[in-house]
Amino acid sequence: MKLVCAQTQLSSNLSLVSRAVATRPSHPVLANVLLLADEATQTVTISAFDLSLGIQTSFPASVETGGKLTLPARLLTDIISRLPDGEITLEATDADEEPSHLITITCASGHYQVRGMGAEEFPELPMVEDGEQMQLPAIALIEGLRGSLFSASGDETKQVLTGVHLTMSAAGLEFAATDGHRLAVVETVTTEAVDATNGLDVTIPAKALQELIKMLDRQAESDVAVKFDRSQAVFEWSDQRLTTRLLEGQYPNYRQLVPRQFGYQATVERRLLLSALERIAILADQKNNIVKLTLHRADGQMALSVDAPDVGSGEETVAAQISGDEDLVIAFNVRYLLDGLKSFATSEVQLQFNTATSPAILTPITGPKITYLVMPVQVRS
Repeated sequence: MKLVCAQTQLSSNLSLVSRAVATRPSHPVLANVLLLADEATQTVTISAFDLSLGIQTSFPASVETGGKLTLPARLLTDIISRLPDGEITLEATDADEEPSHLITITCASGHYQVRGMGAEEFPELPMVEDGEQMQLPAIALIEGLRGSLFSASGDETKQVLTGVHLTMSAAGLEFAATDGHRLAVVETVTTEAVDATNGLDVTIPAKALQELIKMLDRQAESDVAVKFDRSQAVFEWSDQRLTTRLLEGQYPNYRQLVPRQFGYQATVERRLLLSALERIAILADQKNNIVKLTLHRADGQMALSVDAPDVGSGEETVAAQISGDEDLVIAFNVRYLLDGLKSFATSEVQLQFNTATSPAILTPITGPKITYLVMPVQVRS
C-alpha cells in the first residue's frame, strides 16, 4: 500500500473516527483504526468500531498501490495531528514482507514508522440488509437531537433511558428522551419529506447520537439514509457512515405524562430568563441546585430565588405575561431549567404549570415543536 494525501484531511478524518475506538478493548485490534486505500477510486477509507458504535469515513487521495491494514488509533492520530501542513506519504510493507504490517509516514520534515496489525483481524461494521430504510434531511436529525439528547439518562442501570427514542407516525418524526426527572419531546419533519417503507420505532444510544450530530454539523445540507433492523441502526450520507446497536427494552409511554390542561401560564423573554438563572445558579450550585420560581400575576413578574444556608441567598425578577387565578410558588433543579432553555432557538418561551408538585412544561414560541417537561422539587417552606 502506498498513498499520498493532505495532512489536514488525514488528521481530521482520524479525529472523527477515533471517537468509535474502544477505550478498554476486549481484543487488541479494537484499539486500532482500519485504513483502506482503493486504487480504483483513488480514495482512502478509515473505520473504527468498538463492537457497539462504528464510524467510517472516506476522502480523496493519490493512491499508487491499494491495500489495507489496521494501525494504533491513538498513536497514529497523535503523530499525524502534529505533522506540518502539506502532503504526506504513507507506505506499508506487504503482508508477506518482514517486518510485516509496518507503515512509513513521510512528510517534509522527516519520517515515522508505526507497526500495525492485519486487516483480517478487524471486525466488519454491521450491515442492515433486510430491515427498514428511509431518507431524512440532515437538518431534521440535527434539530431533533439538539432538542432531546440532553434529557437522556446517564445511569447505565436504566439502560433503555440512556438513549433517544425515535418514532415516525402520520404526524411526522418524533424524538423523545427522559431520565425520569425530565422529558424532552421534539416533533420535526412532515411525512412528505420522509421516504420510508414502514414506521420507525427504535431507541438509539445517546453516545452514538452525540457523535452523529457532530458529524452531521459538518454536512447539514445532506440527506441521510437511515437503515435499521431489530438490533442495529445505520446512518449513511456523502462519504460517511455511522453504525450503532439499538437499546433493548420497552421505552416508557411518555405521552401520558404530559398534562393536557394548565392553570397557570407565563410567557417570558428566553435570554432574560436564561441570564437570570445562570446568575442564580452560582449560589444554587453551592447547596442543592434548587431555585424557586414565584409567579406574581398582578405585577407581571416572575421572581427567581435561591437560599443556600451558610453560603448566601439571591433573588432576581423577570418581566412576564402571567395568567392564573393566584400567585404560584414552585421549585426546580436549576440545571434542568438551564438545559431546556439553552436547547431552544427562540426569543420567547412559554412556561405552563398546574400545582407546585405537578409537572411543568416549557415550550419555545417559534421554531421546532418542542415539549420539555420538568418535575418540580418539593421544598420545605
